[in-house]
Amino acid sequence: MITALTRFLDDKLKMISLVLVIASVISAMSVVYSKHKNRLLFVELESLNKERDRMNIEWGQLQLEQSTWATDSRIEKIATEKLHMRNVTYENTVIIKL
Repeated sequence: MITALTRFLDDKLKMISLVLVIASVISAMSVVYSKHKNRLLFVELESLNKERDRMNIEWGQLQLEQSTWATDSRIEKIATEKLHMRNVTYENTVIIKL
């Protein structure tokens, strides 16, 4: 009777030990997987940060270029040279009274 009880408890302890070992291995694999996933996401984040910085620099350059192209002197030069426009004089002004 005692040997049967001892064998039963021994079998239960082995089963519990096996379950605990399996749970530990699964937990360790989960930690490794989450660490790997975290590293991949960090690399992607850094790549996106670099892309954002590059786009911010390009946006600043485009704004500077736009302000250069829209200066009053440049617009006036194009209006007179290419479109043959001229400043309005008093003689050319027509006033309409309502």
